[in-house]
Amino acid sequence: MSEGELGTEQRWLLLIHQLPTKPAYFRVKIWRRLQGIGAVAVKSTVYALPADAETQEDFEWLLKEIIDGGGEAMVCEARLIDGLTDAQVRALFDAARDTDYAEIAKAARDLTAAIDSDKTEDRRADARAQLGRMRKRLAEVVAIDFFGASGRLAAEGLIAELEAQLIEDKAMTKEPKKAAELGEVKGRTWVTRRDVHVDRIACSWLIHRFIDADATIRFVAGKGHVPKEGELRFDMFEGEITHEGDRCSFEVLLNRSGIVDPALQAIAEIVHDIDLKDGKFSRDETTGIASLIAGIAMTNKGDEQRIAQGGPVFDNLYQYFRQKRG
Repeated sequence: MSEGELGTEQRWLLLIHQLPTKPAYFRVKIWRRLQGIGAVAVKSTVYALPADAETQEDFEWLLKEIIDGGGEAMVCEARLIDGLTDAQVRALFDAARDTDYAEIAKAARDLTAAIDSDKTEDRRADARAQLGRMRKRLAEVVAIDFFGASGRLAAEGLIAELEAQLIEDKAMTKEPKKAAELGEVKGRTWVTRRDVHVDRIACSWLIHRFIDADATIRFVAGKGHVPKEGELRFDMFEGEITHEGDRCSFEVLLNRSGIVDPALQAIAEIVHDIDLKDGKFSRDETTGIASLIAGIAMTNKGDEQRIAQGGPVFDNLYQYFRQKRG
């Protein structure tokens, strides 16, 4: 959030929910998802996020998960009038993120000490893996640091020191394989919600690059769209290609397309972590791609422009994974 935004009246999104008592794992899953998107509890069953298009989407997907799991939930936009003030709620967000940053900083210090005391190649190989996880965790926390918590600087500085000591590389060499089902969707019109972000930009790229180069993609309102004959909806709440369980729409589309390609799987993991913010995969590239896509979304209001500029990002990322050598 910018300083200008802090000087204006803050709008909040509230998720009010009730979960079934069983199964216990479902309650834990939802709690982890709430932590992953950066929501804070203002009451035991009421969680808040600063209101914008992305946080609203996060809450709406979570609402769907809760309802699909047998719970009850609603999302509303609110303005604080009495009781908690905006400043107090922002302080809750800052405190949560400072706790996250402190954990990262401690892990970085511990790893630095371990490297200094044991300089064997085995130790360094293990340290590179740990550093990758730390960078990933830092990116996750930064993505949900809505008000600029003070602990970020120290955590980033310690990570930078570790990065100066260690170099990480991975291999991605397998050839892609296309399944016969791809021909079945050629000529169809694809439909998705307006105000596209990473999942829909990536899906659009996958469609044009690997599924149907001549595909038409339409952008419609998120709710109330009545599909026409021959349309395929993606990343829409009632779409044919949409979130399934803890998989984002890009993952579902890649699976349904029948394409087997490790480079595309790597991209799917990056898109998943940016979109769902659940920290499921360990990809060093996630932070940079998230920043690029966020920049594209901020500087381009039109969906076609976002997709046009996002496509080359994924083209280059795909070639990077195809050519990377260990």
